[in-house]
Amino acid sequence: MALISTFLASFRRDEEGQGLAEYALILALIAIVAIVALIFLGGEISKILNTVGTSV
Repeated sequence: MALISTFLASFRRDEEGQGLAEYALILALIAIVAIVALIFLGGEISKILNTVGTSV
């Protein structure tokens, strides 16, 4: 019984990897959203930056 409780206690203490995995998933989601936004809005952003560049 002591072996099982020690084994379960080791899972409760090891939360560092879980937090890192959550941050990695959030970062990946943000990157995917940014890439999709650039794909759909890339032409418009290019036109705006070109207009600003020529006016300067």
